[in-house]
Amino acid sequence: MKIYLIRHGQTDWNIAGKIQGTHDIPLNETGRGQALKLAEAMDTRPVAKIFSSPLKRAANTAAMIGERQNTEICSMKQLVEVEFGKWEGLTWAEIQKEYPEEFKGWTVKPEMVSPPGGEVLEHIQGRCIGAWNEIRKITAGMEDVAIVSHGATLKHLFSFMMGYDTKKDPGIVENASITTLEFNPVTEEFLLLERNESSHLK
Repeated sequence: MKIYLIRHGQTDWNIAGKIQGTHDIPLNETGRGQALKLAEAMDTRPVAKIFSSPLKRAANTAAMIGERQNTEICSMKQLVEVEFGKWEGLTWAEIQKEYPEEFKGWTVKPEMVSPPGGEVLEHIQGRCIGAWNEIRKITAGMEDVAIVSHGATLKHLFSFMMGYDTKKDPGIVENASITTLEFNPVTEEFLLLERNESSHLK
């Protein structure tokens, strides 16, 4: 079973460097073009189902893949972006200036400190694991699937699948990129095949 972890296309807030979180920011013109190129790249990666965050930027990206492959899209609330509370709409520079102590605590001990009004690490991890368990139940661990979500959520999902320490940042997830893993339902292990693949955007 192959799993394609896909981040949505670009938005205006991505360009501005603003934290989007659960704000429902749509794709911009560049993002729509990226989503189309992504959908074309997925032609060689057919999937039985697409699981997507309900937020527009992810849902619209998933829709382009689904339309080309004539594949069912399952909307999952568990795949929404991490909620950053009062930090949403701000840049990282603004956050460090306005919330210096909270930001420092969050970067050093994210398991103990969360953004003001934001989501705690334990909840993020729980819903990512819950999302995977539901996907596995639906597919019986046998069908190739695409999971279309967001940068922070995909980092946590990827870390869970690979057995990484989720308190450490596994790296940037590019807009409209594809990370491919293979899941063995017998051993319940994941094998990383490609990471952050975005050559289709060039």
